[in-house]
Amino acid sequence: MAKGDDAVMRKKNKAKRKKLNGENSNVSSRVASIIAAKKRRQSGKRRICQGMCFSLPTPDDPFNERHGKMDFKVKDKKKIVPAQVSRGVFARGKNAHLSKDTLCRNNREIDHLEQKNEKLLHLRSEIKNPIISNDNLGHKNPVDSETTKIQLNRKDCNHQRQDCGNSDCPSKFFALCLNAIEKALHLGDAYNNEDKPLFVNPWGLEFLKCYSTGKDILDTSGSSCTIEQIAWMVSVAADTIASKEKEGLWFASPFLLFLVPSQEKATKVRLVCKPLKDLGIHTVSLHPGATLDHQIRGLKSCEPEFLVSTPERLVELLSLKAIDISGVSFLVVDGLDCLHQDGYLGTLKSIRQCIFGNPNTVVFNNFFSYACVPAMQNLLSGPIQRLCLSDSICSQSACIVQTIDVCFSEEEKLSKGLQILHDTFEDSLCSHTLKVLYIVGGDGKSANLVKILESNGYSVSTGSNCDIPDVNSSPDSDCGTKPTISMINAEQISTADLGIYEIVILTNIVLSIDTYVQILTRMARHTTHGVLHSFLTEEDALLAGSLVEILEQCGQAVPEALRTLHIRSSMLES
Repeated sequence: MAKGDDAVMRKKNKAKRKKLNGENSNVSSRVASIIAAKKRRQSGKRRICQGMCFSLPTPDDPFNERHGKMDFKVKDKKKIVPAQVSRGVFARGKNAHLSKDTLCRNNREIDHLEQKNEKLLHLRSEIKNPIISNDNLGHKNPVDSETTKIQLNRKDCNHQRQDCGNSDCPSKFFALCLNAIEKALHLGDAYNNEDKPLFVNPWGLEFLKCYSTGKDILDTSGSSCTIEQIAWMVSVAADTIASKEKEGLWFASPFLLFLVPSQEKATKVRLVCKPLKDLGIHTVSLHPGATLDHQIRGLKSCEPEFLVSTPERLVELLSLKAIDISGVSFLVVDGLDCLHQDGYLGTLKSIRQCIFGNPNTVVFNNFFSYACVPAMQNLLSGPIQRLCLSDSICSQSACIVQTIDVCFSEEEKLSKGLQILHDTFEDSLCSHTLKVLYIVGGDGKSANLVKILESNGYSVSTGSNCDIPDVNSSPDSDCGTKPTISMINAEQISTADLGIYEIVILTNIVLSIDTYVQILTRMARHTTHGVLHSFLTEEDALLAGSLVEILEQCGQAVPEALRTLHIRSSMLES
């Protein structure tokens, strides 16, 4: 009769044990078995019988699936808590035998641990907000934690800005989106800048700072948005959607509306947004290259988070009620000058009126022209953040209107200055919110000018650190109230904060053209309604040529009197 496998195995094991327990063995069989059991225990291997023998079902394991094995719980690591004892006091009980030197050494170690913990807490607070400022991010209204799901419809879409004070940035999901876009672009040979990853793009870091303030953004670099800029904007939008979904919010309309001037640019933006589909962000591109019926069927079959469209096709779909953009929270307009040249500024205005509330808006303008300023003022009605990495005069002075008057006497300068103030406050709906700066020459005539302004009903604040009252904080502010006019000398320009002033009146620029450029590139940093008024006389004829060149570079009209003054000075020089 053939032997079974168990018998053969037992025979082999017996032979092995006999060999180990031979005459040359230095230990007894009992000790050898103990050593073997210890080795099996250390290696994690045990005999099957050790887990199966004498095991009965229990209430915790009614089907005896664990074969009598117990669940071992790992003990939590004890946290090191510094001893709260006074210095120099001896311990009692088990530590009563410790010497004084030992206790002093322990006290020094405790001090070292406390200092280390303080450094870690300080470092953690610095790392927590490396880029984002403490201003409001995105939407303003806080969300109740008890709210499970709220639809952002027409009433709830009044531009709910995010609160960045309680959020960490950049988040892991934001980095995941940016990495997914970069990998896809590398595979498609659309992005070959391997030395500078998207995550360290300088424009993107500045954009994140501006977006965190909750204000609209005006890019004044003078170029259309690039692949890197698109990647950063859509990644930030995707991260905002993810954070809002965690709070229980969902969006009935597309979250991001990306307006482009052409079908080619729509295809480019769609290519950058495509990798986000695997992360739950769906993008739809609308342009004249496809039929209306095809796009209407596509919009009915999905609810996109991102919408990329040309203005004319979007207006056609809105007229057919094929899509609802009333709840858009993030609006990006690329190539505003191209839309102006193609005659789509009216279309752009109608699209903006279809969006309820005040969405985050980013505007890119390829060419600085005064004709595009009204369109920018319509899109960016509130406070803005200027985003520009260029140092050119045109980029830094975008949307600032320059008016230059040629005068023949000091009395004419004074009368024109008063007329400018009168016209400004009469035309403005809420003149009390305007911040006006009067820059006078260092000739000691400022006292006389202050008296004249005060006699005309204006209050004047002098000095480089002029105290401007916060009109928004006063409940009794009236739109018909004249604002406080700040006044400084030409020598105080370098120390004055010119970025807060919307209207600057420069009575004398005879010093140098650098003074004019310094004022132009530093004023009105948070608005699109900046105006710089300058007065010239015959003494300033040598500066007329430089002023004409600056006006032409900025795309603004050159007054005939200024051009005549320039020609006259050129003839005198020749």
